[in-house]
Amino acid sequence: MPPGSLPPFRADQVGSLLRTRPIADARAHRAAGEIGADALKHVEDSEIEKLIRKQEEIGLQAVTDGEFRRSWWHFDFFGMLHGVELREAASGIQFQGVQTKAQAPHITGRLGFPADHPMLDHFRFLRQHARAMPKMTIPSPNVLHFRAASFDTKLYPDRDALFEALSATWRQAVQAFYDAGCRYLQFDDTAWAYLCSAEEVERARQRGTDVNRLPESFARMVNSVLKAKPADMRITTHVCRGNFRSTWITSGGYEPVAEALLGTCNYDGYFLEYDSDRAGGFDPLRFLPKGSKQVVLGLVTTKTGALETADMIKRRIDEASKFVAFDQLCLSPQCGFASTEEGNILAEDEQWAKLEFIVRTAHHVWG
Repeated sequence: MPPGSLPPFRADQVGSLLRTRPIADARAHRAAGEIGADALKHVEDSEIEKLIRKQEEIGLQAVTDGEFRRSWWHFDFFGMLHGVELREAASGIQFQGVQTKAQAPHITGRLGFPADHPMLDHFRFLRQHARAMPKMTIPSPNVLHFRAASFDTKLYPDRDALFEALSATWRQAVQAFYDAGCRYLQFDDTAWAYLCSAEEVERARQRGTDVNRLPESFARMVNSVLKAKPADMRITTHVCRGNFRSTWITSGGYEPVAEALLGTCNYDGYFLEYDSDRAGGFDPLRFLPKGSKQVVLGLVTTKTGALETADMIKRRIDEASKFVAFDQLCLSPQCGFASTEEGNILAEDEQWAKLEFIVRTAHHVWG
């Protein structure tokens, strides 16, 4: 099939969207014990249906549920796995002068993906109500390896044992989402971006993480998972540099991980953040093999509401095409608009203006 007819699409999105006021209010009432789970779900269902229609109206070929049922882009998913507990932590994840809620995942037992994982039903609802292709986003196994505050060393005495358990769990997840009808799945992943930052690599070492040849280990684990991917399923990844209330964590170009990530991993597409000089240049894209794999350029920032210009975006796409074939490029926001329920600091109408701009610009660039 011609480029652009399968996901990732020429105009695409990362996944999370700003929580609407009814969602925010309902979640606050639920946290306060003022409404029950059924009442919260009723609000979520209604708001997600409206969200789907809005995405379709502006011309997106892939739609998400905005992660409206989640507090975190990753920890909710982890806490619903067999063998993982989400516990209170001494402090949250540190961003620029702000920190997240103080929680962390702990691997306390044998890992596994439950047949009744709640996010399977989240996807089924999305699929039931979408006319466009429903896209599901889940965290990468790399992130649980990188973020786990502790793991059972009796079950997993070394890194290889933990990697194999993570691989097996995510293979189960891929098959379960496929059986639920998912044909477009995305692994969101901060671990690659952390390995692009000398400061974060040193912090990982201080936490006790063995970072030696970690890019190669991550690539092997990803490929072990992707072996479970049926031929008619597309799996992409988004490499995130941190996204909390319009702040970020990591800086550094993709060069330290590009060969393992782009050249070795068998993803169908890569959503890469390129909205600021923190991401470096496009040179690392030279590692993308010629063929059907796509790089989705995250040139439109979700950190602010200021709208980019079409000329600037087209110029940046031209620059990237010096290192990777023009037909292997797509366009998206740099990240989600609300990786946590707090959301980034911009208005909903600014969010929609950016998504409409991406659709319009991609049409002008690729036709």
